[in-house]
Amino acid sequence: MIPYARQSLDQADIDAVVGVLQSDWLTQGPTIERFERAMAERCEAGFAVAVCNATAALHIACLAAGLGPGDWLWTTPNTFLASANCGRYCGAEVDFVDIDPLTWNLDAAALAVKLERAEREGRLPKVLVAVAFSGQSCDMRRIAALAKRYGFTVIEDAAHAAGASYAGRPVGCGEFAAMTVFSFHPVKIITSAEGGMVMTNSPELAERLQRLRSHGMTRDPQQMTGPSHGPWYYEQVELGFNYRITDLQAALGLSQLNKLDEFIERRRELAARYERLLGYLPLTLPGAQPEAESSWHLYVVRLQLDQIGLTHREVFEGLRAVGVGVNLHYIPVHLQPYYRDLGFAEGDFPQAERYYAEAISLPLYPLLSDEQQDYVVEQMRQLIEIIQPLRRVGNV
Repeated sequence: MIPYARQSLDQADIDAVVGVLQSDWLTQGPTIERFERAMAERCEAGFAVAVCNATAALHIACLAAGLGPGDWLWTTPNTFLASANCGRYCGAEVDFVDIDPLTWNLDAAALAVKLERAEREGRLPKVLVAVAFSGQSCDMRRIAALAKRYGFTVIEDAAHAAGASYAGRPVGCGEFAAMTVFSFHPVKIITSAEGGMVMTNSPELAERLQRLRSHGMTRDPQQMTGPSHGPWYYEQVELGFNYRITDLQAALGLSQLNKLDEFIERRRELAARYERLLGYLPLTLPGAQPEAESSWHLYVVRLQLDQIGLTHREVFEGLRAVGVGVNLHYIPVHLQPYYRDLGFAEGDFPQAERYYAEAISLPLYPLLSDEQQDYVVEQMRQLIEIIQPLRRVGNV
């Protein structure tokens, strides 16, 4: 089976982890700080705070933004659950903004309309989680302008977008978002096995993020409520969590970061090949967001089902049956039972629902060979150009 995604590891990665295993620090050590500094430098950001996974990163980013009960978090329905759940963890209400029919990202025009209505109704969001779906940023320039006008905090969920750029600058630089979150899950652009990171240019946010990832405690006398009792002393000044990353994970992430340009180059080559090879089939290929340069975490196509003559499920299962491990990103979050129980229903976000009925994620990762990609394309061609016409003939 050709998977839709997989990690790309080499001996340098293994050696980096072994080096930490042979050191004095397995966790809370210097490798974490080196990883953070390297990522901040790469993203041209002031601060980086590494945590155990991107969901934890989103959670503490929301808390650092002051999100709590009585507040609203908005995000896109076309995302993984964590982009919405992070708001619920904080006790906030969650709502969604429908997607752009061309880029499949949160639609900035729909956001503007919804904000106007929310201002009249007195229910503006405190936080907007703008997801860089598949590795491509949203219309962040317009979103940042709307944030300034309406007073909400932008968190860019860039779990897919390490190595991407927007407006000529690295995603994570902080020009258009107060905080940016990356994921280092094995299927992402680079991996630390599990891991996440929050980027920010605010020293105040960075300080709070660092506390929140480690039980809300501090050893900094300036953050304490009273005098220190001695070198051993610490205080818990707020309720935090054990969201710490280990030095083992940081070592792997740091080693992977050295290969980020190589990984992005290969992903972009594969995406360009897909565009050439699939262009004549009854498929809708990914659209480009102006100013955004994608890192191509995913390559998603939409089936033109009125021309194909097979159902969405038949195409999906047909590809799996011949060893093409396609996937689907994503089931609209508002249609999950938990969110239905909060009042959401089919028809609430029609663009996201239409997308879900047609979307398939094709294999894309640096170790995917041209020959494997050719096989993926050929199996898709046979399925929708050969098998379905035969079925039509058989039904006549």
